Amino acid sequence: MTILHVFFRRQGWLGTIALLLVVLVLAVVILGPFLAPQSPTDSVDDVFALPAPGEWLGSDVLGRDVLSRVLSGGWRFLTMAAIATILGVGVGSLLGVTAALRGGVLDEMIMRLADVALAFPQLILALLFMSFAGSSLSLVVLVIAVVHMPQVARTLRAAALKVVDEDYVRYSRSIGLPQWRILLLDILPNVRTTLLVESGLRLTFSIALIASLNYLSFGAQPPSADWGLMIHENQIGIESNPWPVIAPVVLIALLSIGINILSDRLSRGAKPRLAASEPDDAA
Repeated sequence: MTILHVFFRRQGWLGTIALLLVVLVLAVVILGPFLAPQSPTDSVDDVFALPAPGEWLGSDVLGRDVLSRVLSGGWRFLTMAAIATILGVGVGSLLGVTAALRGGVLDEMIMRLADVALAFPQLILALLFMSFAGSSLSLVVLVIAVVHMPQVARTLRAAALKVVDEDYVRYSRSIGLPQWRILLLDILPNVRTTLLVESGLRLTFSIALIASLNYLSFGAQPPSADWGLMIHENQIGIESNPWPVIAPVVLIALLSIGINILSDRLSRGAKPRLAASEPDDAA
């Protein structure tokens, strides 16, 4: 109770609402497959049947229970987004911080490659990769991670450049500490606010990109239950029964909004502690 009270007091009502939104969607994702009343792949009613007792969201384009598909269609979707974000942010952060720490030719090479990648919209770049390499769930994760890396590298490099000339980094260099230790112990802890915000943004982008690729049939394939695929399959019957489209759209939107607000509120709360941990230049 004490931990929750401290969180609610620091983050305010907006952060609390964001946390509740994220927890709600995560509960649907984690518990959904065990609570689905029907098999997500079996036809149980007429095509686009309206909601009724026992089929609370009606049926979809093939007569499958919409509620069961919504409850079963989030875990793979969110797992892919989380893995892609961890890979993209992890590698991108290391590239950006390394570029700031090393400077010179390595810095120029990393940043110029990032500039080339950033010249293309993320979805277009992902589609370009997928058109050459084919489509599979593991490839979708890898492509999205690669798409994230340039922006993350550029953002973390900019934050790290403010740290690499600090006295404590110069001292670590003067006593001959390995660069990997300087990177992990001196630089990364002092760019954690930027890293936190970027992780939240990249996670929401991963969710949107995976939904877009699945909508375009580059990821999950029928008859699997997937929120992005559900939107694609059922858009033709939105006037007959809108719930096969509305339900996944609402869950994706709630999760994205909640993560964005939560990461922003947490980063604001981390700034005072970050400032307190940094050396006092005036001293």
